[in-house]
Amino acid sequence: MKKPKGEYAIQTVVNALRVLEAFHEEDELGVTELSRRLSLHKNNVFRLLATLEERGYIDQHAGTERYGLGVKSLELGQSFARNRSLLRSAVPKLTELVQGTGETAHLAVLRDHEVIHLCGDQKQRAVMTELRVGRYLPAHCTALGKVLLGCAPEGVRHAYDRERLVPHALKARTQASITDPDKLREHLQGVSVRGYALDLGECDVGLCCAAAPVYGVDGKLCAALSVSGPEFRMAEEALLGVVAPFVVETADRLSRDLGYGA
Repeated sequence: MKKPKGEYAIQTVVNALRVLEAFHEEDELGVTELSRRLSLHKNNVFRLLATLEERGYIDQHAGTERYGLGVKSLELGQSFARNRSLLRSAVPKLTELVQGTGETAHLAVLRDHEVIHLCGDQKQRAVMTELRVGRYLPAHCTALGKVLLGCAPEGVRHAYDRERLVPHALKARTQASITDPDKLREHLQGVSVRGYALDLGECDVGLCCAAAPVYGVDGKLCAALSVSGPEFRMAEEALLGVVAPFVVETADRLSRDLGYGA
């Protein structure tokens, strides 16, 4: 009988990967902080960092003596992007969204019921939405997340409903966040019908966003595109009248590039 692959896992390698994953949302971390977060002894963390630094995946910053991702991590990520048709096809569409709106654009997918931003682009302006490439955000309070749930196959929605839509599980990031499970279910039904979703300050105060679904050659939802920007430039009227239709049209073209409807 074949053993589960998990039984072949090498714990030291697992811990090294956990160290790298700790930098998803942090530019710099120290040994003590990593030790606490990963529940590993400081000596173990130091040895893992030293090994990763020697291979170029981690850098120690001279000024702070804290650690951050090294250039090898970037090269690996770029290699992933070059070899994935979704990302290759999405990059020019993100550029079109940025040029057409002057705001920040992202491509994202759903992982473990959260939104992970795969790639993004932005125009340099005085006030801009930050790029969130590699970052996770809750699905219930983001336009991307609501599209990735509302337009997903029933199995995805049922799994989210079963595991996340339980009392007090939905956390409010702002006063506009939807935290009531019944209201979110109703909202997601509307997203499914409309074919796009909005975030009107639900994830971050003063930030608005419009997102639309991307479908693959198999006809299934595979990602979502979005444009986000400050509320004073992207209030609800602008989102509905200009931004959302542009995002939907661009997402439709990306879907066709991926073979959807062929």
